[in-house]
Amino acid sequence: MSDISIRKEGRAGRITLTRPEALNALTLEMAAEVTAALDAWRDDDCVELVLMDAEGERAFCAGGDIAYIYRTSLTGDFASGRRFFTVEYWMNATIARYPKPVVVLAQGFVLGGGVGLSGHARHRVLGESTRVAMPECPIGLIPDVGGSLLLGLAPGRLGEYLGLSADRMDPGDALRAGFFDHFVPEADWPRLTAELVGSGDPGAIGAFAKPAPEPSLLPHFDTIEDAFSAPDLRTLAGRLEATDWGHEVLRRIRGSSPLSLACALELIRAARAEPGIEAALRREYRFTYRAGSRGEMIEGVRAAIIDKDRAPVWRDSLGSLRAEEVSAMLAPLGAEELRLPEPDAMAG
Repeated sequence: MSDISIRKEGRAGRITLTRPEALNALTLEMAAEVTAALDAWRDDDCVELVLMDAEGERAFCAGGDIAYIYRTSLTGDFASGRRFFTVEYWMNATIARYPKPVVVLAQGFVLGGGVGLSGHARHRVLGESTRVAMPECPIGLIPDVGGSLLLGLAPGRLGEYLGLSADRMDPGDALRAGFFDHFVPEADWPRLTAELVGSGDPGAIGAFAKPAPEPSLLPHFDTIEDAFSAPDLRTLAGRLEATDWGHEVLRRIRGSSPLSLACALELIRAARAEPGIEAALRREYRFTYRAGSRGEMIEGVRAAIIDKDRAPVWRDSLGSLRAEEVSAMLAPLGAEELRLPEPDAMAG
């Protein structure tokens, strides 16, 4: 059975992830199929909008196939992981620049690669079960798939907080952070789907949308703004220690790779200063290109996913990490820089 269902239905192109037993984790083949479908429908007059959803109640997409990247990197095959990221990032850019409306209905876990699928669509719908996160720093990676751009554009310093803490957003937080646009109760999704397929008009979402739930992070916005505006990790940690809630956040952050945290902080701020999906993906790729060969991804995935001992041994602490290591991970790749389709080509 295929991991993805791609078909035309009514006025819509339909893309459904059909790997619920694996929480619809995204494989290289699935990413390539999404891009191919979007390319095929670009000039198809029968397709007025694209609707993406997923089978199963637990997850829209709980990330990319990190175990595959781990296995290949462990043997010294870094090219396979780099190809995975290249194909995935090409898909992210294609969704972001697609000339026709892309509508996403995302339930359950929307993590990492799932954010790359949903977050760049034009119309993003969540429900009461949706939980969203960028959980890369705890496994030695960085918020990628264009996640640094979404985080950089979040209000205030919410992006830095979400990227470094890997906190799971509830529906109210995900709407406040700008990762989603509409809250529609999941019981109404079948009727919404039928309306979208029948009309080809994303304006149908408005008839089903309900008021956004209150963000659970609302009481902590002032602490987030103060701590995560810090110029570096050491200052940030000192500010978090000043409050009870911040102290708990710092405990979680200290479980992540300091190298990933420092690089994530720089990438989020770079995306805020220079918005644009292509620029964000190119910067992220400089890290992920090196993640297996000189980063801490292998150790992070081992501890979290393979051995599950939750006891990664990082090379540095928040205080000992040198700026040169961060610069080396994010330095331009020369001839190996990520090549993306030109924006005009993606827009038709």
